[in-house]
Amino acid sequence: MPRIVVETWIAAPPEQVFDLARNVDTHSESASFSHERIVEPGRLHGLLEAGDLITFEGVHFGMRQRVTAKILEMDPPRVFVDELVRSAFKHLRHVHAFEPQNGGTLMRDTLEWTSPFGILGRLGDRVAIVRHMTWFVTTKQNALKRIAEKT
Repeated sequence: MPRIVVETWIAAPPEQVFDLARNVDTHSESASFSHERIVEPGRLHGLLEAGDLITFEGVHFGMRQRVTAKILEMDPPRVFVDELVRSAFKHLRHVHAFEPQNGGTLMRDTLEWTSPFGILGRLGDRVAIVRHMTWFVTTKQNALKRIAEKT
């Protein structure tokens, strides 16, 4: 099962970064580089809470994709966890963690997934998916950092 961990230090308190990361409107802004938008079903605005669904539609690998995630755990301002309930992946779990560090916040995203198509999916993970997911999460974290540090 592939696993990536992406960390970014942000010059803002954990409470602020945590709320920005679970804010649906901020998510749209920080993922706009992939033409991602929030669609139904699920929460369309505001702060995500445990039990919420959220659906994203964006362009990945040149194709428009739609995924729905469910927020499984919420422990403000330390961690929240979501899992995809509808997507091209067989399984994807995303842990969003926020640790006070050096007067700011260390934001850590950990993703683990299982791709479809057996050995072909595992080959795809090695060739492209791991690199794409790392790029996507890193780019999104950097956008969230800019948003948090300007407020």
